[in-house]
Amino acid sequence: MAVSGSGAVVARRVADALGVAMFGRAGRVAGADAVFDNALDFARDMFAAGRPVIGVCASGILIRAVAPLLADKVSEPPVLSVSDDGSLVVPLLGGHRGANRLARQTAEALGAVAAVTTAGEVALGVSLDEPPAGWRLGTPGLAKDAMARLLAGAGVRLDGEVAAEAGWLEGLAGRAQSTSLTRGTPVAGTSGGDPRVEPEDDADVVVIEAKTSPPVPGVLTFHPVRFSLGVGCSRNCPPEELAALVAEVLAEAGVAPGAVSAVHSIDVKADEVAVNRLASDLGLPLRIFTAEELEAETPRLATPSDVVFAEVGCHGVSEGAALAGVGPEGRLVVAKRKTANATCALAVSPEVIEVPRGRRRGRLSVVGIGPGQAAWRTPEVSRLIAEAEELVGYGLYIDLLGPLAAGKHRADFPLGGEEDRCRYALERAGEGRDVALVCSGDAGIYAMGALVFELLDRVDETGVSAAARRVEVVCSPGVSALQGAAARAGAPLGHDFCAISLSDLLTPRDDILRRLRAAAEGDFVVAFYNPVSKTRRTLLAEARDILLAHRPGDTPVMLATSLGRPEEHVRYRRLDQLEVDEVDMLTVVLVGSSNTRLAMLGEGPRMFTPRGYARRIDGDLVDVGNRHVGAGAVWEPGEGDAPRSAGEALYIGKTKEGQRQ
Repeated sequence: MAVSGSGAVVARRVADALGVAMFGRAGRVAGADAVFDNALDFARDMFAAGRPVIGVCASGILIRAVAPLLADKVSEPPVLSVSDDGSLVVPLLGGHRGANRLARQTAEALGAVAAVTTAGEVALGVSLDEPPAGWRLGTPGLAKDAMARLLAGAGVRLDGEVAAEAGWLEGLAGRAQSTSLTRGTPVAGTSGGDPRVEPEDDADVVVIEAKTSPPVPGVLTFHPVRFSLGVGCSRNCPPEELAALVAEVLAEAGVAPGAVSAVHSIDVKADEVAVNRLASDLGLPLRIFTAEELEAETPRLATPSDVVFAEVGCHGVSEGAALAGVGPEGRLVVAKRKTANATCALAVSPEVIEVPRGRRRGRLSVVGIGPGQAAWRTPEVSRLIAEAEELVGYGLYIDLLGPLAAGKHRADFPLGGEEDRCRYALERAGEGRDVALVCSGDAGIYAMGALVFELLDRVDETGVSAAARRVEVVCSPGVSALQGAAARAGAPLGHDFCAISLSDLLTPRDDILRRLRAAAEGDFVVAFYNPVSKTRRTLLAEARDILLAHRPGDTPVMLATSLGRPEEHVRYRRLDQLEVDEVDMLTVVLVGSSNTRLAMLGEGPRMFTPRGYARRIDGDLVDVGNRHVGAGAVWEPGEGDAPRSAGEALYIGKTKEGQRQ
């Protein structure tokens, strides 16, 4: 991102070198792929979405932007600042997520200096909690303490059966302030390392092991990712059965889960609970292959089966998946093992596996972006949208995402195309893509969430394909129009409420009227969605008259139009003065109950519905409510409070007779 024209050239060079889009401030930066209006808002939104941010601007701009969101350094994305002249690259945040590596890559592209300040990398030349691709930290809880000891001058002893392959740890020997390097015995067939150097008895030595076997408690361990786990199972296999079989196979082979690249299986098992839970419990990705891809592994199978071929179209699932996972140079370590409902096989590659082979299980994220403004969009929704390869939805809703949607493939559908967009999104996810179905408000409230599951629940030709039914569906909440309107009003939903859509396009009119009468008789606060359309103008008037039969004419009504957008318009009316012509499709109508009132405050009227606390304050529940009072609540005078005698505090409690004091 470039904030000013003076940084545009450098920003373009960085974007082109990294193969990413360049964003520029509207009206100030020429040549950008997409623009933003406010640098602080843009950087904050991207950071909240989990996207790395490289700002060609002053570091302070980025710091002020993301400061309110800082919480967990392990999960936060990289944030880098680059000087306008391209001479300096400073990784500000995300050292644990690749910021230093990204800074060096950026600096190399610019011929600049990467001002890395992370203590471990500066003093030791390595970051223990960020091993290179193809290696995995098996004991993440020990890395921080080990790094602190090394910075304090501790020595190093490198052990393990693959210590000779851990060349990326060599820098510790020369950079630690006081180092003794000890090599373990080389694995048969590999070259030896440095001769053994025994540290002094009283020296602090950090033991680091590089091995494929499980870690020894208390020993910092790194695993080369060289194994592939292939699994298969019958439909609805008990998850614990598959997990126990895999644990047995890994234990027999002496292989730690950290040395396994992924859990692999055939694509028809992508939605199998046991398979997905296994991957989750092991902390490994799930990768799948088609039957055709697994059938190509038949010549290498140890136990090919015609029965399996007749069932799924390949002669072996677990062995085939394990072999496909390690590639043509790999070999089986453990041939197929099976239980009543599960199979498992293990294969090994001669080289580390930097990227798991196979296809991801498709994912459909059904997200609600709120009424419109980015500030009302949840960080989780922003993250899911940022991770998605494709965005599907009503075009206006995708447009409201602004820069977050830039550079992504999008499929825009018109109003009225709800079924088409849900089918399309599911089928695209069924092809292995990460798709976000974008809805306004909350996707589960009068939006696409229910239709997605309705289509998935249909198993005949009226539903979706088998591949689409196997995708992962993630639903993330959004701020609904109901919530947004209530917040603008004050607290109209403080007591029982309901929401009713007045659209009779899909819901029979008689059902709507029946629900209106029930809500009126029950004295609910009522939020009306879809109150009118160009052709439907009478139901709102009927709803008003039904409610007036059960609540006063001066019941407050809030009309909220275009919530969260620049043209937002909020106003209040009496129920008996509600006019249909004042309402359009973008308006949420909130009708109070018989207890709802307007509080006249300095900023104007605020609508609220009491929940009944008046009974505790001065009614029949005085002796029952405020349970904390019996324990004695103490109020200490603060600045601006009415003066009291020296040292006096206000004690709120009850006398023995039950009187308030």
